[in-house]
Amino acid sequence: MGRYPWRMIGAIGLGLGIVVSTGQSWAGQSQLASITVAQADTVAQADSETKTEAEAVLERGLTLIQSGQVAAAIAAFQEAAYLDNDLAPAHYNLGLALRQQGQLQDAASAFWRAIQADPNLAIAYSNLGASLWEGGNREQAVNYLERAIEIQPDLGNAHYNLALVQIELEEYDAAVSSLQAATRLTPRAPEPHFHLGRMYMQRGDLEDAISAFEQAVSLFPQYVEAHYNLGVALYGQSQYEAALEAFREATDINPNYTNAYYSAGLAFIQLRDYEEAEGVLNHAKTLYISQNNPQWAANTQAQLDRIATLTAQ
Repeated sequence: MGRYPWRMIGAIGLGLGIVVSTGQSWAGQSQLASITVAQADTVAQADSETKTEAEAVLERGLTLIQSGQVAAAIAAFQEAAYLDNDLAPAHYNLGLALRQQGQLQDAASAFWRAIQADPNLAIAYSNLGASLWEGGNREQAVNYLERAIEIQPDLGNAHYNLALVQIELEEYDAAVSSLQAATRLTPRAPEPHFHLGRMYMQRGDLEDAISAFEQAVSLFPQYVEAHYNLGVALYGQSQYEAALEAFREATDINPNYTNAYYSAGLAFIQLRDYEEAEGVLNHAKTLYISQNNPQWAANTQAQLDRIATLTAQ
């Protein structure tokens, strides 16, 4: 190996060329950060000094959630809601727990009951919108997310989730505005910075994209997609060595991140370090084959053939 020793541990991948990874999100099953839509705000709790039976059961459910006993917590929230149908936090937290279990329709119904009990509970509108979006109902999702923002303009995760829907609807300018609001209102959350970087990169604003991805990884150093996309943006500015460092960070965090190996190979080619390029590309090709991805293996082989041509000159 040459000047850039590369850590090669088994990988899987979906990538061809410099590919922008979409990553995860608050509204998805994110394992990138502790903040998700279902966990973004402090869980609503009953605050009366003399608690009713329903409120006591609600608090038991919250304790169960905190200890990871989701099924038991769901049962407690359901009991609390049965005891007091007007107890909005019971419905709301039931929705959170159901959504955590992937029961989107039931979660949406629980959030709906929460806003019937408390029409000003903005976070319930936000989670209802996110659940509808996850279920493929984008138009209704927009309505509830916009209502959440109308009630509570500083609710950062509502702006963020609205941006995700706007991206799917290809309303990119609106998505940028929503993401900018989310980064301002939730400055410690890495995901809005990441997706803002994606939008900047799509517009060709590579410097702004780099800044956004750097902010994301500074907030969450294990954010593998942010490291990778930082490398993509740096590559686009012909900063190949810096791009390599970002790709290396991605594979250090997740040795199965095949896009980073492939993209590193392209960066090595630009640096005319063909030995390193051949090494990482052969590694990527082997992995594509092992994962039954013949198309990606073929395209990787095309890059290896390119190296053979370059070295023969």
